[in-house]
Amino acid sequence: MAAKSDGGGGGALGAAGARGPREYRLRDCLWVLLALLVFFSDGASDLWLAADYLLRGQRWWFGLTLLFVLLPSLVVQLLSFRWFVYDHSSPGPASAAVRVPGAKEGAGGCASTKDSARAGGGVPAVPPAAAGASCCRLCGWVLQSLIHLLQLGQVWRYLRALYLGLQSRWQSEHRQRHFYWRMMFESADISMLRLLETFLKSAPQLVLQLSIMVQQSRIDPLQGLSASASLVSLAWMIGSYQKVLRDSRDDKMPMSYTGVLVQILWHLFTIAARAIAFSLFASVFQLYFGIFIVAHWFFMTFWIIRDETDFCMSKWEEIIYNMVVGIIYIFCWFNVKEGPTRCRMTTYYLIALSENAALTLLWFQYREPHHNSISDYSALLIVCVVTCSFALGVFFMCIYYCLLHPNGPMFGSQTQGSAFQEVEEVCPGTPGEVVTSPPRSLPRTTGGEREGVAGDRDSCIPVFQVRPSLPPTPVARTLRTEGPVIRIDLPRKKYPAWDAHFIDRRLRKTILALEYSSPATPRLQYRSVGEAQEVMEYETTV
Repeated sequence: MAAKSDGGGGGALGAAGARGPREYRLRDCLWVLLALLVFFSDGASDLWLAADYLLRGQRWWFGLTLLFVLLPSLVVQLLSFRWFVYDHSSPGPASAAVRVPGAKEGAGGCASTKDSARAGGGVPAVPPAAAGASCCRLCGWVLQSLIHLLQLGQVWRYLRALYLGLQSRWQSEHRQRHFYWRMMFESADISMLRLLETFLKSAPQLVLQLSIMVQQSRIDPLQGLSASASLVSLAWMIGSYQKVLRDSRDDKMPMSYTGVLVQILWHLFTIAARAIAFSLFASVFQLYFGIFIVAHWFFMTFWIIRDETDFCMSKWEEIIYNMVVGIIYIFCWFNVKEGPTRCRMTTYYLIALSENAALTLLWFQYREPHHNSISDYSALLIVCVVTCSFALGVFFMCIYYCLLHPNGPMFGSQTQGSAFQEVEEVCPGTPGEVVTSPPRSLPRTTGGEREGVAGDRDSCIPVFQVRPSLPPTPVARTLRTEGPVIRIDLPRKKYPAWDAHFIDRRLRKTILALEYSSPATPRLQYRSVGEAQEVMEYETTV
């Protein structure tokens, strides 16, 4: 992504603001340690179970169990190492236009990262003191290669995030901000990697082990341990993903740990009901179960594409992303679009409830009692477990939205805010600094359209209210001009997608370099989008 600026005052950009970092607390440290415990429990229990299958001569179950452990891990390690290579290689093309007061500026008072690369050899990916000698860099590359070959890339990232978070508490104020930026970037990477791994590994592993239990009509301790660890890992990562996402956004209220735990219980029970229904049906109808999974994935992927998500930079990348989210939709709900979600979430859970009921009843009807030691009473009890588990999950979902949502209780009609409607933060702002839904084109915003919109969060006291039906009354304020400004020539990505500076690693290098060299926190400004179709003030090569 490259950008060119004419040096305007930022009116065509939506300000992301430059909030002061939230304090890294002891509970944040304990949360990382618990995440490591969940990670090791899931992987170790699966490997232990695979070895047990091998020793008992059950090579078919051994092969499938080991496949669902190694293949997803290899994919995630390759992606993690690719990110490491990019982060520690020489910077690529400029990804943003940067305005630093007092610096040698280009056209209109903006110095791009490309200009700085020509003048000083490029924006450093790490602080100059950490560059070290070439031999030290070589040792670092060898160490990282060994870590990823041992399938410990996520462990290294967890420990690094823990170290950066603790450093943000122990360092001076300026260095504290720098380490906090780095910690949030690392946390974002971990969340995306672990979310991908859990739905490629833990979800199929859970269904596999439950199907084996149903076929064998008994539950071995190792099977129960492996299935439980996979279930907890799935629920944990969905809740953790949502928390890290909100903590990294300066326009979203952070999620409390109580809210995260309730959200984990919500997903734990709904996924458990879903996985049990899948395993029951698969134990009798293996071929039809595969057809059902493919059909459900295809339908959900089409539904997501129809919602016109805007997460990636190109159309084909967006389709691949939607296909991956379609896999998540096989097991649980995952919001992929900003705005009211009551209808979409209700529709999904009605579909899930209907599928769970149909799969469970078909198993109950066509199972073979003569060849299966499960009695009618036990089978009926299993059906009740599926029903109660799904009901408990919906109950915890209502508890979360009614009592523990970060923006407060959310209920009522759709026009006045609902349990599934996002709440925005509205504060008096500078004309022209607004974050809107990112379209495929980037037209220029006229002066008349810049009136009466919300500004960045770092210069006013936030007032939380439900989306108003009418535009807010414009209130003038003074522009904050001190410190470097990173102008991102894209609309700001909205929830649940991460901002461009969390997705684009070139922007990370620019932010970290400025955070290290400037005494003031850099301000991030995103393009705001109006309706006027004029010649764009900012050009882009996306």
